[in-house]
Amino acid sequence: MRTRTLRFGLYADERGLTRVRALVEESVGSRSARIVGESVAHTVLGGELPTADVYDHLSEQWRLEHPGQSSGTRETVELCVRLKCSLKTWRAIRKSVIRGLCPEGRQPHACRVPWIAA
Repeated sequence: MRTRTLRFGLYADERGLTRVRALVEESVGSRSARIVGESVAHTVLGGELPTADVYDHLSEQWRLEHPGQSSGTRETVELCVRLKCSLKTWRAIRKSVIRGLCPEGRQPHACRVPWIAA
């Protein structure tokens, strides 16, 4: 088994980030894998997330899908979770997390937490 990384760009508040972490933990827990580390990179005033331009569209997605609603404390973040697992298991975990983020599949819907799998 090798260390592999799940990486998600999110437009989330603390509750949304907690939800995504729970999806990852649930997906990992049901397979032969373990989480060996996690990091969250935030966009900060006067600084930038190294890949901020990759995730910029997520805040726009929020505004389009939730017209007139405040985005509250949401911000663009990158969640990286390092896993010890096989490639096959990593793929299954990634697929499970994505399914949890978008249970509606490809049907039009408004995301609770706009995201992109990097």
